[in-house]
Amino acid sequence: MPRSPRPAPPPGPLTRDLPPAPGVTLVDGGADVAVYAGHADGVELCLFEPGDVAGGTERRIPLLERAHGWWFGFVPGMGPGQRYNLRVDGAWEPEQGLRHNPAKLLLDPYARAVEGEVTWGPEVYGHTVDADWHGDALNRSDLDSRANIPRCVVVDDEFDWEDDRPPGHSRSDSVLYEMHVKGQTKLHPGVPPELRGTYAGLAHPASLAHLTSLGVTAVELLPVHAFTHEPHLVRMGMTNHWGYNTLGFHAPHAAFAAADDPQGVVDEVKGMVKLLHREGIEVILDVVYNHTAEQDRAGATLSWRGLDQRAYYRLDERGRDIDVTGCGNTLDLRHPVVCRMVLDSMRTWVQEYHVDGFRFDLAVALGRGRGDDFDPDHPFLVALRTDPVLSAVKLIAEPWDLGLHGWRTGQFPPPFMEWNDRYRDAVRHFWVGDRRGQAHGEPGRGIQELATRLAGSRDLFGDRDRGPTASVNFVTAHDGFTLADLTTYDRKHNEANGEHNRDGSNGSISWNHGVEGPTDDAAVLDARARTIRNVLGILLLSTGVPMITAGDEMGRTQGGNNNAYCQDNEISWVDWDLAPWQADLLETTRRLLAVRRDLPALRQRGWALGRQVHDDGTRDMEWFAADGDLMGHRWDDPGVRVVQMLVAGSWLGAPSALLVVNGGPDEVEVVLPPPPGGKGYRLLWDSADPTPQPPADTDAADPGPVAVPATSLRVYAAC
Repeated sequence: MPRSPRPAPPPGPLTRDLPPAPGVTLVDGGADVAVYAGHADGVELCLFEPGDVAGGTERRIPLLERAHGWWFGFVPGMGPGQRYNLRVDGAWEPEQGLRHNPAKLLLDPYARAVEGEVTWGPEVYGHTVDADWHGDALNRSDLDSRANIPRCVVVDDEFDWEDDRPPGHSRSDSVLYEMHVKGQTKLHPGVPPELRGTYAGLAHPASLAHLTSLGVTAVELLPVHAFTHEPHLVRMGMTNHWGYNTLGFHAPHAAFAAADDPQGVVDEVKGMVKLLHREGIEVILDVVYNHTAEQDRAGATLSWRGLDQRAYYRLDERGRDIDVTGCGNTLDLRHPVVCRMVLDSMRTWVQEYHVDGFRFDLAVALGRGRGDDFDPDHPFLVALRTDPVLSAVKLIAEPWDLGLHGWRTGQFPPPFMEWNDRYRDAVRHFWVGDRRGQAHGEPGRGIQELATRLAGSRDLFGDRDRGPTASVNFVTAHDGFTLADLTTYDRKHNEANGEHNRDGSNGSISWNHGVEGPTDDAAVLDARARTIRNVLGILLLSTGVPMITAGDEMGRTQGGNNNAYCQDNEISWVDWDLAPWQADLLETTRRLLAVRRDLPALRQRGWALGRQVHDDGTRDMEWFAADGDLMGHRWDDPGVRVVQMLVAGSWLGAPSALLVVNGGPDEVEVVLPPPPGGKGYRLLWDSADPTPQPPADTDAADPGPVAVPATSLRVYAAC
């Protein structure tokens, strides 16, 4: 941590009118310590020797200074490597939201490193529980939790960043790659065994080579904040693999590190970011600021609940949690201390770890105002937009939560980008669900919804001058089927999760193409592979910011598990042993991303509205039917499954792009429209080709009518 000069305090316990910075700040001769506990009667800093898991070396230091709910003091000799926690005494009035218990050792919400894990047992609950850790949450427990709680650790922020600079990719050029730090390299044969599944393994040359060969511009990492495992998983002998169960917002998750000491963990994460930046790859963190690992009031007392439950959490008039997250509690960002904690956490990750942005889990929960409804001008969202540090990084909202009126896609303010679930569903319906219906003689949904998503979803992001790059286009994510499983299973297969297949979504819009699960039927396998290529093709050629889920480019399967949050094993880990069709799919993905890079017309920053952009009559975007005429009234015909999207590039000094979509079950003769300012078209990619090669380096004359195979997608460049 940086040291700031500070004169020795004068005699007496009360020395300052205002508290120092929250957490531990190293100063000359020791450290300033400050923690918020606005309803407490007393706060103690608890110091431990390294390696003392049982807590026998505990030394308690009362924090005697107090202002505005903050308890603080100067601690002589406190420096890097010091292990510490907190204890808080005060009223025990559960129905008033007060659950202070000095028998419970607490984590500092501003801890920069966390050592050890929660040892689950009755000791970690502030109230009395039975052998199954259940209780009425009303009676205070006298069991001491010091042997069950991880230690906070003071670390030194000094790090040799060399000439590190943020890659600074524009949103229009961005391609996101959502991955799990451990799952990405745990099985990677090119990564040394001792580094597999770690931050260092992710930054190993073999891992980086895959990312750079794809051409992605950013990795979006599933949570790397310190987290713990839900009690019900612990009882089943399982763990929370995804990490959406935060234990500390300022500290990296130590279990993902090859290093085994807290300082080494911090430095390893920084080294990972530095090496990714060196390859031109940005780092975006998936952050969980909507809830914590303490669950509801029947859950454990680990930090915030013991400090000041009424400040940190949304509570009703009887002291019970208002849960819009599905995880038991909801952080209350209406409270200035909580809002500051989240903003300070983000600044830590940007300024100390050099990350390039954030994806906010259940972001609507962060913007619920005094009336509990979502407010796009919530103080937290305004602070993000005006903060000179945080407003300069990429901000991505998951635009929903589980509360009333929780679905808010398209309603976040600029400069937020948003996960576009309307895009996800439209693509799945067109290429998967509708095709399943066609196989059973059912009509499709037509082409209009897909075209809207293909053009950037202006219906969702057209207001407030947000532009098409506000849309993060995705078809799969960590939560749900992989792309391969989307084409292999009609129903989820989550039995391994121990919940009798009741967990996970029941509405995946998937299709097994006639056989549930693995098969040797060549026709079924070919049909599945083509569907995967169609989905990838649309995703990577659409206007907006595409997001690929790690492994989808190689046909990764989870065996039909669409909720693998608790599967820290081969079900979730990326498998690098590729069958021939998977190797072909990987090359397809590389080819598609190369086409996207080569055609600026597909990466528009503004809306293409059919405006004339050239004296020859060329318009920025036009839509044609199979016969080569403008779509016109055919937009409203649900039986129409063919469309051509022509995006002018000449006004950008680049080739125009033509996408031809045939979502029907039969081959169709398509008359290509006249190419703007050119003689013809050059075919760049065809989803009907399982092993695409770069196109021949020849000019193409006007091709006239072309035969477009059933259920396929093509992209041409005008020449």
